[in-house]
Amino acid sequence: MSGAVLVAVAAAIGNLLQGWDNATIAGSILYIKREFNLESEPTIEGLIVAMSLIGATVVTTCSGPLSDLLGRHPMLIISSVLCFVSSLVMLWSPNVYILLLARLLDGVGIGLAVTLVPLYISETAPPEIRGLLNTLPQFTGSAGMFFSYCMVFGMSLTKAPKCWVFFQFPLSFILHSHYSSCLNLQDGLSVKGGC
Repeated sequence: MSGAVLVAVAAAIGNLLQGWDNATIAGSILYIKREFNLESEPTIEGLIVAMSLIGATVVTTCSGPLSDLLGRHPMLIISSVLCFVSSLVMLWSPNVYILLLARLLDGVGIGLAVTLVPLYISETAPPEIRGLLNTLPQFTGSAGMFFSYCMVFGMSLTKAPKCWVFFQFPLSFILHSHYSSCLNLQDGLSVKGGC
C-alpha cells in the first residue's frame, strides 16, 4: 500500500507543476515584458500567458485515446520529458518566439499530466484508499500555486530579479521526482488497465 501512495505522490507532481505554471506566469510576465521589450506589444504578452493553456487544451482533446493506445505510465513519462525540455528552452530562450514555443511545449506536458494523473492514480491505487489518493492532484496543484505566489512575492522584494529564476523550480523536480520515482516504484506494483 505504501508503494501505491508513493506512486500517487510522484504522479501528482505533474499537477504541482500545473499550479506552479499557472501562478508563475502572473508574476513573471512583468519581468519577461521588460526583458524582451514588450511594453508596446500587448498581443505578444497575451500570447506568452496563453500559450501554455493553448497547448494544454489541444492535448487534452486527444490524451485519452493516446493513453489508451500507449498506456498511462509512458504518457506520464512523455509529460515529464516535455515539461523538462520546455523548462530548459524557457531558460535559454534568446527571443520571444522561442519562449512562445517553450510555453506551448510546457502546456502540452502539463495538459497530459493534468488529464492522466487522476486516471493513473485510480488505476494504481488499492480500492480502500483510492478516494484519498485522488485528492492529491488537486492538493498538489494548489500547493504549486501557493509556492509560486510565495516566490513571486519574495522576488518582488528584490531590486533586480531575473525572470529565469521562475523556471528553476520545475527543473529541480521533474526528472528527479516524477520520472524516476514513477519508473522505480511502478516496477514493484501489479497494475491493471495497461499502465
